Amino acid sequence: MENNYTVLITGANRGLGLEAVKQYSEAGWQVIATCRAPDSAIELNQLAKASQSVSVYQLDMNDLKSMTLLAQQLDQQAVDLLWCNAGVYGPKGVGLGEITADVWMDTLKVNTVAPLLLVQQFLPHIRRSQQKTIALMTSKMGSMGDNTSGGSYIYRSSKAGLNAVGKSLAEDLHSESIKVVLLHPGWVKTDMGGPSGLIDVTTSIKGLRQVVELLTLENSGSFYAYDGQEIPW
Repeated sequence: MENNYTVLITGANRGLGLEAVKQYSEAGWQVIATCRAPDSAIELNQLAKASQSVSVYQLDMNDLKSMTLLAQQLDQQAVDLLWCNAGVYGPKGVGLGEITADVWMDTLKVNTVAPLLLVQQFLPHIRRSQQKTIALMTSKMGSMGDNTSGGSYIYRSSKAGLNAVGKSLAEDLHSESIKVVLLHPGWVKTDMGGPSGLIDVTTSIKGLRQVVELLTLENSGSFYAYDGQEIPW
């Protein structure tokens, strides 16, 4: 069933991002699918060719100029839902005593800083939309209340930082009726999650879409898992 809603999805070339493109397109949304290297995004391009509702754009979340250019290209476009999916785990197997500032900063730049910079660029597009929603893909590993195993300093801190960003956005944008939600996709079978993941991308995105659909201004700024469970900060 078609509607007049538009979603912009980052990291749309694989995994959760690609599945989000599929599901929102099938639900009748116009989908602006972005990734760093569209020419090599074979499956995404196949989706775009098969559906008039999917358009593919280049976006490098490490490059502010790239964000600015995309915002300019879509200058008159309303964005009902900004789905910030792109992220990295950072180096695996790096424990206490092995962490360097450069490696840590690289992960923070992608996972924590870039989503806020993208929101800043696309606020005008969100303001002119009907749904006015920002979804930030974070992780339960960014929860301090849920951390009982330690380790993963780089990834945990980057997602905890994103949680703080999302909560502040929710407070600052509440008066404009813009909703913000922090999303935990679960342990998913993706390139990042690995083959031991407990759920597949279809299950994760289906659940996350429902969480976003049920979001209101009253619970804006909350932190939810794909199954609707609220996660402690």
